[in-house]
Amino acid sequence: MTKDLNNLLEVAREAAKQAYAPYSGYHVGSAVKCTDGSVYSACNVENASYSLSICAERAAIFKALSEGKRDFTAIAIYVDSDKIFPPCGACRQVIYEFSPKITVVYANHDETIETTIAELLPGAFGL
Repeated sequence: MTKDLNNLLEVAREAAKQAYAPYSGYHVGSAVKCTDGSVYSACNVENASYSLSICAERAAIFKALSEGKRDFTAIAIYVDSDKIFPPCGACRQVIYEFSPKITVVYANHDETIETTIAELLPGAFGL
């Protein structure tokens, strides 16, 4: 993994510390890097009405979008857990919508996986 992706993963790890996860117990952080080099991070925020929760990945992308960014080169996801989780299906679709060639890195305490969104979501809906 490149130094750049390592740095992005560290931003995601820091974002996980802000997670609100009283239901799942999984504190997740994400950081998305834009083509201009800017980085936007976010954490997961759960709600008692679970469908109103938002994953860290979508929160980071939506944060960047709200600031006018549309082109992303990489996204990092960190879960503070002994288990490792790739992005959920909803997040995969959102990631693909804005960057069908993006690099995806996801990690936990012990493991890091680097892939692409195309590998995680074959046959994605797109423009």
